[in-house]
Parts: sequence; C-alpha cells; structure tokens
Amino acid sequence: MQAEELLKRFELVKRYTEGDRNFTGINLNEANLSRINLSKSILRKASLFVANISGANLSETDLSEANLNVARLSSTNLSRAILNGATLNVANLVKADLTGAQLIGASLIRGELVRCELSQTNFSGANLTEADLREVKLTEANLCGANLSGANLRGASASSANFTEANLHGADLTKAELNGVNLSNADLRQASLQEVNLSGANLSGANLKWADLSGANLNGADLSGAQFSGANLKEADLRNTNLANASLINADLTETNLIKADWLGADLTGATLTGAKMYLVPRFGIIADDINCQWVDISPAGDRTQIKQFNSPSESRRFLNHTPGLVQIVVDALLDHSANRTLATAYSQIAENYGPMSCPPNIEVGYRRTTLTFRFDSDEHLLAAAFLAILPFNDALETQKNIVALSKIIEIQNLDKKRIVQLCKALNAARDNLNEVIKRLLIAINPGQKIKFFQSPTRTILISSGQETLTVNSHPSFGRRDASSQESKFSLPIGQKVVDFLASFDYLD
Repeated sequence: MQAEELLKRFELVKRYTEGDRNFTGINLNEANLSRINLSKSILRKASLFVANISGANLSETDLSEANLNVARLSSTNLSRAILNGATLNVANLVKADLTGAQLIGASLIRGELVRCELSQTNFSGANLTEADLREVKLTEANLCGANLSGANLRGASASSANFTEANLHGADLTKAELNGVNLSNADLRQASLQEVNLSGANLSGANLKWADLSGANLNGADLSGAQFSGANLKEADLRNTNLANASLINADLTETNLIKADWLGADLTGATLTGAKMYLVPRFGIIADDINCQWVDISPAGDRTQIKQFNSPSESRRFLNHTPGLVQIVVDALLDHSANRTLATAYSQIAENYGPMSCPPNIEVGYRRTTLTFRFDSDEHLLAAAFLAILPFNDALETQKNIVALSKIIEIQNLDKKRIVQLCKALNAARDNLNEVIKRLLIAINPGQKIKFFQSPTRTILISSGQETLTVNSHPSFGRRDASSQESKFSLPIGQKVVDFLASFDYLD
C-alpha cells in the first residue's frame, strides 16, 4: 500500500473514530479502503473512482450522487445505504449486501452484481444496462421503470419484485425465480426466459415480442393485453392464465399447457398450436386465422388420453372459432323490477344444483318482449339447461314434457352412441335434481305471489354451436295481441330437423 493511500485511509479512520460522520464531497479516488468501517457516514457526492472498498461496512451510509465508477465493492455491506443518483458503472459488487438500500436513478451500467443480496432494494429508474445480475436475490425489490436492457439475470431470485414498466429488452432471465413479480407494461422484447418461474406473475400489457419462454412456468399469471408476437412458448405452462386480449401472432405454442386458460379476445393469427393442452379453454371470441395445428390434447390431465386431430387448416380454424351453444327463453312480456328480483333468486337456486348454469343469463328487454339467453361452452348442456331454466314460468310443465319427448326421439336416431349418451346423461342429471330445485325455489320465492311476467306466454329455443336452431316449446298464445287472433298450436320437431340439430353439435369425443 503506497504512502499516499495509507495517509488517506489513516485520516479517514481518525476522523470517523473521533465522531466525524460528514465526508460530503471527499476525494478518495483509487484509495484502498478495503474492510473499512464507515457505517452511517455521509459521503454525498464523494468521489471513489477505482477505489477498493471490498469487504467494507457501509451500512446506512449516504452515498447519494457519489462517483463509484469501476470501484471494487465485492462483499461490501451496503445494507440500507442511500445511493440515489450515484454512478457505479463497471463497479464490482460481487456478493455485496444491498438489502433495503436505495439506488433511485443510480447508474450501474455493466456493473458486476453476481450473487448480490438485493432484497427490498429500491432500483426505481436506475440504469442497469448490460449489468451482470446472475443468481442475485431481488425478493420484494423495486425496479419500477429501471433499465435492464441486455442484463444477465440467469438464476436470479426475485419473487414479489416490482418490474413495472422496466426495460428488459434482450435480457437473459433463464431459470430465474420470478413468481408473483409485477412486470406489467414491462419491455421484454427478445428476452431469454427459458424455464423461468413466472407463476402468479403480473405481465399485463407487457411486450414479449420474439421472447423465448420455452419451458417457462406461467401458471396463474396475468397476461392480459400482453404482446407475444413471434414469441417461443413451446412446452410452457400457461395453466389458469389470463390471456384476454393478448397478441399471440405467429407465436409458437407447440405442446404448451393451456388447461383452464382464458384467452377471450386474443389474436392467434399465424400461431402454431400443435400438441397444445386445451382442456376447458374457451374456443370462441378469439382470432385464429392461418394457424398451424395438426392436433390438440383435450384430456383433463393433459396426458393425451383424448386427442383432437385436424385433417386440414379449416378444421382447426373451425375448432378454435367455436360458437357457444345458447338456450333462449323469449317471454311475451316486459321484465319489471319485481320479476327481475324473483328471477335472480330463482336462477341462483338452480345454479347451486346445476353447475353449468352458474353464469346468469343475458337479459334483453325489447319493445314488447324479454329475452333470456344462457350461454354454454358445450352443446350437451342445452336440453338440460332448458329443462331447468323454464322452471319459474307457468309454461314449465309443457316445455319439460316436450324436452323429455325430444330426448326419446334422440335415442332412436342413427347417430354416434357416444353423442346420444352425452346428451341424455346431462338431461338425466338435471331431472334427478328437479325435486331438490323445486323445493329450494318454494323456500326462496313466494309461490302465492302471482307475478304477471311468469304467467306470460313463452317460447323456448335451443341454438347449437353450429348455429342450428330447435324450438322445444311455444305457447299457443305467444305473439297474440288480441283475443280474436287464432291460436297456433305448437308441434314438436321430429325427423331430419332433429338430426340436423344434433349433427351441428361441436363434440370433443
């Protein structure tokens, strides 16, 4: 150690020992301060260019706007230190402890922070371009608006950290633990995210164009409005994710696990979906033009026990542009507040006994009529739902008789036995619950209260996913506006009409 450096160190230690803590603006360039104790000192705007401070204790020290470029800070204790606006470009912070430190607006361009302890550290607005952050701990750290473009975060642990609007363009986050992080509106273009753990993370509005997420875990993540154009999501885990309005144009989703994912409004134009696991994934409300998909796995466990093969692009496009089946009850009266309350109570009780009706109907009140529309992902629920949905109305018994008669007609049709079994099984489940549902309705609503809306004529219509309609009942007085007009007797559809209706079902055998 040279004499000049020894003198600098001696004078600094002497002042600190005597109780002096204010070293604002001090020049310690190239000084050897390894293992020194300057805890709780004030080193604002100090110059420590190329200084050796490795192993030192700088906990709770104020280094705001200090110059620490190319400084050696390996294994240094900087816990709860203040480094706002400081420059640490190309500094060596390997294994340093910055727990709870503040580096707001600091510059750490190409800094070496390998295995640093950065939990609860505030890097908001900091510049960490091309910084080496391999295996760092960033638990609950704040990197809101930070620039991490080209940074290396391989194997980093950053659970519950805040990366909102951060720039991670071209960053390497391979095998990083990022569960529960907030990456909303972050820039992750061309980032390497292979085998990363992003379970439960918030990536809403994030830009992941051309990012590599192969083998990544995104289970339960919020990906709504995110940009995945050209991204590699091969074999990624996207179970239970929210992909609403996400852009997946030209994305590779080969063998991706999408079980129970919600992607309503997503754009999959040109995407590859061969081998994707798609059990309980909505197949409507998405754009699926020019997709590449030979087969998908629709088994509940994603174990390929149920495979849906496609022989042409039009088949796969039709599969992914599925239209939900509908049950419509058209009431020849306007819905009033009293009827609306009773209707809500009735359908709530029905839903408790028949899960597929858990979603309330869409109610459209027109000039003279009210239309109740129930939507179903699977056509097999149409007969059963109509059987139960009509219960609050006076037309219930006649409509239910027609549905039972229709089920008997279906049983003798020359159709795949599995399809007939699906329909009849669902209807039988609804009939088995009928007594319990009626009992609940009698308790929930006042049967002695005569509400005109429920006594009005109705028409019950089934609309398949293939857009074939089947009217199962229409009251003779439906549509009549005066007593002189002739009643029209309803005839239950039979023969080819029933066959066409059933053939239009979208079955997932």
